This record gives sequence, C-alpha cells and structure tokens, in this order.
Amino acid sequence: MTGQVRTVDGRVAGRRGQATRQKLLDCLSEMLSSSPYRDVKVIDVARRAGTSPATFYQYFPDVEGAVLEIAERTAAESSGLSELLEGRSWAGKAGWQTAQELVDGFLQFWRDNDAILRVVDLGAAEGDKRFYKIRMKILNSVNASLADAVTELQAKGRIDKDVNPAAIAGSLVAMLAAVASHQKGFSSWGVKQAELKPNLALLVHLGITGKKPAR
Repeated sequence: MTGQVRTVDGRVAGRRGQATRQKLLDCLSEMLSSSPYRDVKVIDVARRAGTSPATFYQYFPDVEGAVLEIAERTAAESSGLSELLEGRSWAGKAGWQTAQELVDGFLQFWRDNDAILRVVDLGAAEGDKRFYKIRMKILNSVNASLADAVTELQAKGRIDKDVNPAAIAGSLVAMLAAVASHQKGFSSWGVKQAELKPNLALLVHLGITGKKPAR
C-alpha cells in the first residue's frame, strides 16, 4: 500500500503517530525560520511539539533526516512552477505576461519556503549531494520549460540558431534563484519589491526572446 508513513524501525504509523510526526515537521519548519539550521537540536524540536526526544527518534534518525524530508516535500511542490509556463506564449503582449507571471510565481515560492530553501542552498554549496539533488529538482521544474521555449522560438526563426537553449535557460534560472534568495537584501539598495518584479521580468523576457516586451 502506497502512502504509508513508517517509523524508523519500519512499523506503519497509525493516525495518531502520523499526526505527531507531522507536528514535529511543522515545529522544525518554524524553528528553521528563526534559528540557524545547525543550532536546532532534537530536544528543542520535541519540546516545541509537546513530546519527547524518544518520540522524535521513532520517526527520524536525526534533525538532518527531518530537514531532508521537508526539503523533499518542498521540491515536490515546486512542480507547480512549471505550470506557469505550460502552453504559454512568448509572442507579443502574451510573452510579457508570461515573463511577469513566471517571476511573480518564482519569487512567491521562495518567500513561502524561504527557511528550508536557505538550508538546501547551504547544503548544496557545501557539496552535500542530497541537498544538491533537491536544489536541482526545484530549478529543473523551470529550466526545462524555458529551454523548450527557446528551442521553439528558434524553430520559428525568431531567435538565432547559434543560441544554446540550455545555456540561456540555465542562466536565467540561476539568476531567478539568486534574486529570489536575496529579496530582502534589495531593500538595502533602495529597491522595492514592486520595482524588482517588472525589472526582473524584463531580463527574463529579453533572455528568452531577445527583444523588449510589447506592453
């Protein structure tokens, strides 16, 4: 049977056990928002969830194991980002709208998952392959669609055939991820959120179509 939640020793968790497990994950997520990842201890998560460290260890081998589960769930949710590009046009005013909605959705996803994505970025930067794979899964949800868009425009003769779709898409996605993870920092440069979105969308539109958007 799929969808079963199991304890560390392989037993199937009942409804109460599943609820406890989820509460531990929720509390850990909240703690990641206010504490450095490596400062979070099992005993602190258990106390916040109103249970014991022994109960925590029934469901997770350690804090990192629980963090990886939260990260995996976040990566699964990132599939919604690809929906922002499915069947969308990059021509004319429709192309400008596509770029704007992609940027808006991307930035919102990062804001909604800021804490866990910071941990994922840290783990990936340190060379942890588990976090690296999760990060790439999140970015690939947009990368492939953007590369396909460039390829399609090339086939229609709207973009030079010397352009490498994968390189363009990868560069744009890397830019989006960097900006998304630094949103709060833009305020120190005098850039408001309302100003950031259209300018970032302009860069995405230029990158995909090679042209200024029709507004």
